[in-house]
Amino acid sequence: MMAIRWRLAHRIADLDAGTWDALVPDGNPFVRHAFLSALELGGSLRPELGWRSRPLLLEDDGRLLAALPAYEKQNSHGEFVFDWHWAEASHRAGIPYYPKLLIGAPYSPVPGPRLLLAPECRDDSAHYYNLIRETLRAWIDRETATGNAKTRQPPRYSGVHINFHLDTERCHDQDWIERLDWQYHWFNPGYRDFDDFLDTLVGKKRKNIRQERDRVARQGWTFRRVPGTKATEAERDLLYRCYVQTFLDKGNTPALTRETFSRWLAAPELGAVLVVAELEGIPRAMAFLFANDQRLYGRYWGSEIDAPGLHFETCYYQGIEHAIAHKLKVFEPGAQGEHKLARGFVPVPTWSSHWLTHPGLRHAVAGHVAEETKAQVEFGAVLRRHSPYRDHSAEAPPA
Repeated sequence: MMAIRWRLAHRIADLDAGTWDALVPDGNPFVRHAFLSALELGGSLRPELGWRSRPLLLEDDGRLLAALPAYEKQNSHGEFVFDWHWAEASHRAGIPYYPKLLIGAPYSPVPGPRLLLAPECRDDSAHYYNLIRETLRAWIDRETATGNAKTRQPPRYSGVHINFHLDTERCHDQDWIERLDWQYHWFNPGYRDFDDFLDTLVGKKRKNIRQERDRVARQGWTFRRVPGTKATEAERDLLYRCYVQTFLDKGNTPALTRETFSRWLAAPELGAVLVVAELEGIPRAMAFLFANDQRLYGRYWGSEIDAPGLHFETCYYQGIEHAIAHKLKVFEPGAQGEHKLARGFVPVPTWSSHWLTHPGLRHAVAGHVAEETKAQVEFGAVLRRHSPYRDHSAEAPPA
């Protein structure tokens, strides 16, 4: 008889990297040990920002079945699945919303695996995904009951939020609320070069991209793509200055530390790439990306000079060129931004799943999300009608 239980670890950095990464399918950078531990050790998950690492390990008599990159949250900062209005409604009803339990990659709105299974469990993944959800709810219920009995306090967690999980990890249990959103990804069916990609676009989109690239080139900008492990100290300094300035310019808090970036750059398994933009031979702008052997992921960018078209070239077109050169199948440039559609990126659904402990709150949020989902489905249909491609088959993910 199985003795399955959850074991709560202090932080991911304290766990064995090889054991953790063995649970990560397809080498997704954002749930690898090096990525997550760099956030912890680099001081980017500070309590004043509302983060506390709470990694959960599902074990059967000591045998590791699964792991969750889990965090206790005191706010909704750095999640990118926006539930602020849920928290406000909960507060108005006298129901505490924080702390909550988040399962995801901090500060990273990147779809990927969130329910990390041991390799021997993956052939029966649907069973183990259900087991994870059932036992996770039971674990939180026990925490709640114990907390109430001893301290008469509200539940330890108001709920569980699994953000940007894979489509295959979706849950069809009616007690879990599924939320739909959209991102814009670029797919590579095997382009020979950038012009080969441009030839698949409708004439106006193709012309506009060429004009944008020509405008940047006429300003004198040149570009280098540098593996993170080979970045110089000066390039690391510029990366961090650009990151901080971009966040401050938008009125946001630059939560990540330079130490976290340095750890990411130094980890070859994360495949960090810097796009360095130079003017008159001097680096003045930069984009920061991650990669594995299938996908390229755009994350941060910034510039010391406000130059027309520089953002599109540095963040999108250089990324597309890199993906083609390295035969990567998908380029995910980051969350949001309908303007990406005109530049060859197509709408892709993203998913999050939510379970709230309070039945009344769960019912109210479920009703809201049902209406939201209808609007999102309609929005997706509108986006698809504005495809930039002459042949819509070019939008399909490669097999």
